[in-house]
Amino acid sequence: MRGVVRFESFEVDVRAGEVRKHDHRIRLQDQPFRVLQILLEHPGESVTREELQRRIWPSDTFVDFERGLNNAVKRLREALGDSAETPRYVETLPKRGYRFIGTVEAPLQDPLVAQTPDGVRIHDQTAVPGNPRSFIRAASFFAAGLLIAVGLVLGTDIAGSRSWLLLKLRPPDIHSLAVIPLQNLSGDLTQEYFADGMTDALITDLAQVSSLKVISRTSIMRYKNTNKTLPEIARELGVDGIVEGTVQRSGDRVRITAQLVHGPSDKHIWASSYERGLSDVFGLERNVAQDIALQIQTHLNPSQSPSPLRPRPVNVKALEAYLQGKYHLDRVGQGYGDEENKKAAAYFQEAIDADPNFAQAYFGLIDAHEGLLLPSTNDLAIRQRAEQKAAELEPNSANTAIRLARTKLHNWDWAGAEDEYRRAISLNQNDADAHYEFARFLDDLGRLDEGWTEHLRSQELNPNPDHLPWATNLAEALERRGQYDQAIGLLAKVLESNPNDGQTHLSLSQSYERTGRYKEAIAELGRTCVLYGHPEIATRLEHAFDASGYQGAMRQWADEIEHLQATKQVYFPVYLASVYGRLGEKERVFYWLEEAYKHPEFTGLGLGTDLINFVKADPGLEFIRTDPRYFDLLRRMRLPQ
Repeated sequence: MRGVVRFESFEVDVRAGEVRKHDHRIRLQDQPFRVLQILLEHPGESVTREELQRRIWPSDTFVDFERGLNNAVKRLREALGDSAETPRYVETLPKRGYRFIGTVEAPLQDPLVAQTPDGVRIHDQTAVPGNPRSFIRAASFFAAGLLIAVGLVLGTDIAGSRSWLLLKLRPPDIHSLAVIPLQNLSGDLTQEYFADGMTDALITDLAQVSSLKVISRTSIMRYKNTNKTLPEIARELGVDGIVEGTVQRSGDRVRITAQLVHGPSDKHIWASSYERGLSDVFGLERNVAQDIALQIQTHLNPSQSPSPLRPRPVNVKALEAYLQGKYHLDRVGQGYGDEENKKAAAYFQEAIDADPNFAQAYFGLIDAHEGLLLPSTNDLAIRQRAEQKAAELEPNSANTAIRLARTKLHNWDWAGAEDEYRRAISLNQNDADAHYEFARFLDDLGRLDEGWTEHLRSQELNPNPDHLPWATNLAEALERRGQYDQAIGLLAKVLESNPNDGQTHLSLSQSYERTGRYKEAIAELGRTCVLYGHPEIATRLEHAFDASGYQGAMRQWADEIEHLQATKQVYFPVYLASVYGRLGEKERVFYWLEEAYKHPEFTGLGLGTDLINFVKADPGLEFIRTDPRYFDLLRRMRLPQ
């Protein structure tokens, strides 16, 4: 069956593989669409499960057919607004198959093309009445005439017809891209981590495409299982192209289907399916990325490619553990806490044990140990060993360059760190993390104009105003530029969708304090304590504020943090120095600044820049900047006086 089929308000374009309702495209994956196509070939008739299996799941397939068919029919019904209990379109015939019961208009036929049962397209001359040779001769004359007409139009551009025709014939330009989370069609919800991992890998590889903006993973995950249309998603993310697809896994086999769509127009550009063994899944995914790049008519820049075009096979056990680790590490960024970091670290170590040359597992291990709220000297040692091994395995990757930049920061090597950040960005211009860290580095050195350019680039690659921690990072950048009201507005918006994120409440507290809104500042500080499991501290802060105002509350807060650090529940020396700065206690400020200097790897994100920020930029520390100890600290940190 070829052409367009209509039933009620739906229109099915078999050639384009699209379903529309009132000219609005409905997202429907490959297998549900093929089920619909087969049912529409026999409206009102029974189509057996065996027929569907033969047409969609050949005998050599690795997919669990029963589960796959049930899932495909379920997705088809969801797309059509149908239900199994009261069907309007797709009726279940128990133990037999399905039947399309909607009213179908006669399909438009293509008389030259038929399709064999195995899906191969063939020319069918018997469908044309009369002499086949006469028809072919007539068709040839028609084609020649059409070519002449097109030539005349292109040559003369009558009334702008040449420009119009070229615009219609040329594929839409794509300069920016988003990969929507691949759908898990394995029928097993526990495999969601696998589909997410493949999405992440595809984004990483496409990010290597020269001159193409690729949206970061953190911004696209909110579109998982979304009902938004592709034009809506394209508009929100500011992209031209969208990649969507599915992942099916069964045993040691994986199939990925993907399609490239021009987002604003919802125009289908390309689609394909790939299947391979699990041990070569990254090679499979790389093939998908290369084919998409080819369709965009952009090529991988060899000088920017951090890894071979065909990644080496990976140990299946290591792959499983790595993807589980990525899943838990991503949950840390969603506000699930330190336990997720620990789970992620355990999985990454399991992957390394199974495959000691699996570079990505080392990068994951670094991030998991670096993100701990209270890292130990053992965590630092694990990170350093992992950084060394990752650099050996992938010396020319953006990931390696970022880690080397952080190491140089620990050694107060600012020029070396800047070189590594610039190298990371040159290796992967779409790395939002690299742009953000470099922006923060420039801010801390007082190069605010350069830093703001990098902040904007980071936000462009991660255009999710509600995502943590990106929104709080931008709020911090606004504060450094004295834009406190804008920072407050941004943080308040973040809390609308992330009301239980303690770090955001803490950031909002600081913004309130810097604008003199002390009561609100203490209220936000109290909410921070409650969310981190210390409601009793929140109560004591409230009582101190009522009794002695803001200074009394800050005195209480300093005592509380000192106690938490003494009992090894937190380690925030730089932040504590800032609190004492607000109290005007110079000796305690220098004590905690010295502690932070001794352990730059334990400050915030593990960056020495955290210390610079408070030393050089914190308005609460202005009174220490004439003390000889301040200049001595700058000298030891290799900063200008």
